[in-house]
Amino acid sequence: MSPQEKQPLSAQICEACQPDAPLVGQHEQVELLAELSDWQIIVEQNVQQLAKQYTFSNFVDALAFSNKVGELAEEVGHHPAILTEWGKVTVRWWSHKIAGLHKNDFVMAAKTDLIRK
Repeated sequence: MSPQEKQPLSAQICEACQPDAPLVGQHEQVELLAELSDWQIIVEQNVQQLAKQYTFSNFVDALAFSNKVGELAEEVGHHPAILTEWGKVTVRWWSHKIAGLHKNDFVMAAKTDLIRK
């Protein structure tokens, strides 16, 4: 296990994903999900994605959160789907280049949770 892999997901680095990068296997998915709070694996158009809904007391706070997630995504060049509504934001992470889940998605999910704290 590398030194980075010993760190919590939120402290790990999102690395550039190549088209031939491996998908996260089912066993590793279970292990990585255990490190996250309330994230689910869903399937949209035959692609596994990590999804979580965050709740807010108004639209302004939801929008501010969405903007912070967008800034984080832009910093690392890995972009989620973000649905902003009154009182809630749904965030979905997956790796477009490999049409599924990569460890980067779990790292970014953990970093997204840090924004909400």
